[in-house]
Amino acid sequence: MAATEPKPATDTTDYGVGHVAIIMDGNGRWAKNRGWPRLVGHRKGAERVKEIVRACPDLGVRWLTVYAFSTENWKRSTEEVLGLMGIFARYIQREADGLSAEGVRMRFIGERSRLDPKLQNLMAGIEARTAGNTRLNLTVAINYGGRDEITRAAAQIAREVAEGRLALEAIDEAALSARLDTADLPDPDLVIRTSGETRTSNFLPWQAAYAEYEFTPTLWPDFTPQVLAGILERFGARERRFGGVKG
Repeated sequence: MAATEPKPATDTTDYGVGHVAIIMDGNGRWAKNRGWPRLVGHRKGAERVKEIVRACPDLGVRWLTVYAFSTENWKRSTEEVLGLMGIFARYIQREADGLSAEGVRMRFIGERSRLDPKLQNLMAGIEARTAGNTRLNLTVAINYGGRDEITRAAAQIAREVAEGRLALEAIDEAALSARLDTADLPDPDLVIRTSGETRTSNFLPWQAAYAEYEFTPTLWPDFTPQVLAGILERFGARERRFGGVKG
C-alpha cells in the first residue's frame, strides 16, 4: 500500500528539540494505586502513546523513540509478559490506519528473534506500510537493551574483520554507529523518564551520550501533551555545549 501523504502541521511550536526519547515508566504503579491489575495500567499507557504521538509534530518533534519492553523485562511474570505482547500486537493492528493518515513512520529497534513470529510479522508489515511517511518518525524499542545492541554491533564488526570485509583501521565511532539498530536515526536531543525513577535502565547508552535528561515524577499514564510541552520548554532554555565552552 502506498504511503499516505503526510498531514501538514498546524500551530507548530518549535522548542528546538528534534528527537525525544522516552522511558515510559509507571504503568504498573498507576494501576496499583487504583487497585487494578498491572495490565490495566499497560493498556492505559498504550493509549497515552497514541496521544503523545499525535501531539509531537505540533510541538516541533520530528523523531520520537519510546522504550516499550527491555531485555530485562522477560523477568516479569508470564501473565504480564504475554499481556504486554498482546497489547503491542493490538496497538499495531488498531493504529496502522491512523498512523498512515497522520504521516507517521513506525519502526522498531531491539532483538526480534525471541518475539512471537506473528508479532514479528506485524512489526515488519507496519514498517513497510509507513516507510514513506515523514511527518513523525516513531521508533518503538521492544526486547531492547543498550548493552545487547552494542554487543551485537561489536560481534558484527568482528565477523567482518575476520572475513576480510573490514580493516582494523576502519573501526571507529562511525563504524560502530552504523551497525547499531539506530543506524538511520539521529541521536536523541532529550531523554525523558517518567515515574520519578532516576536511572537510564540500559536505554540508548551510546546514542544518548550528549542528550539532555529530564526525570519527572509523573507516571506514564498521566503524561499528557501539556506535561511534554512543559519539559520541552525547559529544554529550550538549556545551553548545550557538547564539551565546548560558551562563546
